Amino acid sequence: MIDRRRFLASASAGAAILASGPVFARVSAPGTATGNPALAAFMDKYFEAQVDALPETATSLGLDTGARAALKAHLTVPTREREEEDRARVRAARAELGKIDRASLNAQDAIYHDTIEANLDAVIRTYAIPYGQGGWPQVYRVSQGGGAYLNTGDFLDNQHTIKTAADAEAYVSRVNDFADVLAAETDRMLEDFGIGVIPPDFILKKTIGLQAGMLGTPAGQSTLVQSIVRRTGEKSIAGEWGTRVEKLVAERVYPALQRQNDALKAALPKAGHEASVSRLPQGEQYYANSLNYITTTRMSADEIHRVGLRQVAELTALSDEMLRKQGFTKGTVGERMIAMNADPRNVYPNTDAAKAELVAHLNGQMAAMQKLLPKAFGRLPKSTVEIKRVPPEIQEGAAQGYYNSPSLDGTRPGIYWINLTDTANWPKYGLPTLTYHEAIPGHHLQIALQQESAAAPKLMNLMGFSSYTEGWGLYAEQLADELGAYDNDPLGRIGFYQSLLFRAVRLVVDTGLHSKGWSREQAIRYFIENTGRAEGGATSEVERYCSWPGQACAYKVGHNEWLRLREKARKALGQRFDIRAFHDTALAGGGMPLTVLERVVDNWVAGQRPSAA
Repeated sequence: MIDRRRFLASASAGAAILASGPVFARVSAPGTATGNPALAAFMDKYFEAQVDALPETATSLGLDTGARAALKAHLTVPTREREEEDRARVRAARAELGKIDRASLNAQDAIYHDTIEANLDAVIRTYAIPYGQGGWPQVYRVSQGGGAYLNTGDFLDNQHTIKTAADAEAYVSRVNDFADVLAAETDRMLEDFGIGVIPPDFILKKTIGLQAGMLGTPAGQSTLVQSIVRRTGEKSIAGEWGTRVEKLVAERVYPALQRQNDALKAALPKAGHEASVSRLPQGEQYYANSLNYITTTRMSADEIHRVGLRQVAELTALSDEMLRKQGFTKGTVGERMIAMNADPRNVYPNTDAAKAELVAHLNGQMAAMQKLLPKAFGRLPKSTVEIKRVPPEIQEGAAQGYYNSPSLDGTRPGIYWINLTDTANWPKYGLPTLTYHEAIPGHHLQIALQQESAAAPKLMNLMGFSSYTEGWGLYAEQLADELGAYDNDPLGRIGFYQSLLFRAVRLVVDTGLHSKGWSREQAIRYFIENTGRAEGGATSEVERYCSWPGQACAYKVGHNEWLRLREKARKALGQRFDIRAFHDTALAGGGMPLTVLERVVDNWVAGQRPSAA
């Protein structure tokens, strides 16, 4: 899963163009990547406007220096006025794009144009709903999986660099802004409550508990304070940094967080238990918009549900066959997976020492996969990737695994975060597949290649599309198997098929919750019965779908399309099909809607055919 889904998305609606994932590229001089001057000027202008408007984006890209150095001292405060400014910028960009004569564009520029157009239209479509995050389907402003209280400390600790006293001063300024962010977010949250957009009781309870844990941490021991103390110490930057930040946390941040926590508690008696977004005002349209934005298709909830049911049946049959070959014959596939998960030999102990061992094992696994990549790719990224444990103070609400992209200047590597709240959620045989999805050949390879491209326009690579990116991540899991990663690891291959089954189950559960009237408990039961996931992990997953309706559908819908397009190209080219060239071509242009990806592949296929005599 990409990036914590995502700080920018929760910061402002205008960031929705970025909200599907931080897919950024190192870029050549303005205008060199497109043959149409008007389109080139539009893309450069809009890119610069987005970065200038969003300090967090500038930091994430490593562009908060030079003329933009002042942005490093600020956070985006999500007031209603700010949201309207962001939406106006998006609408103005769409109007300006509409003035460009598409018929005059060459094939590559048409790809750029249609990608931008699809993104802007999908975002603007969501503006008709009087709540939500402007494209990204995070229906509640504050939940167990989203909100400034979860994201800001993580952002400041891992993306705000501290090399100089000025950087440390900017950090202090941002901690001060954090209180204003929380205050504005609470105001907007209360507006949503006023129109009936209140999270279900189980989401409220978990969110209240997570915030209570933070508020119960002495200010001096908070991530915000410990981060600046550690990093200024490492750089020998003199100053009372810890004391200053501790004072801000105690006197400004914690009171603002307490007000938000109190507002959540006050809403609890009004909250029901029903999980579906369809219960909300215009909820059915909200879900339809979310599916369109996330999958970049026009697939309906009914269609996605049917695909999910069919693929659950197919993958269950395959899993049954593999389990039987390993001597696991009793019970359903889910029951056999539960039995495997309960075997102490298949799970790391839930201790800090064992968790450190787990992370070290994953690093070794990445090194082994790196040696196999030249079989499938002509281009490989220069940027490295690190594996880290999700900070314990946010792990209860965080996703099970996610990825942060490297900075554009190369000073910060990619980071693959693994949530180790309970090692029982990560059986040993399933860990390889997780790493292939999040690191290589998955998210890190795909995104780092984009960042190192010298040709792609900046705006094109600023955008992200979940179905493309998460579909690639799931496709990368399969590619690892095809490269031989599991040749001597039959249990690892079972883990891989369980991962595919897990994503097919997501299609059924997400649409079941939001369009078929399923309860939270029914969804959790279906999840456990069909995947064998531990109850804690299954519950965390289902509750994520309740607060991010539609997002979980990106993975399998995208995977299905990546496979279909590869087989379409293979069939058309026969012996001329080159898997390395296919991957290099499909990854070269940055994120795009699945419909546009098909055109890219079709153009490549046409270029590989011999010319007529």
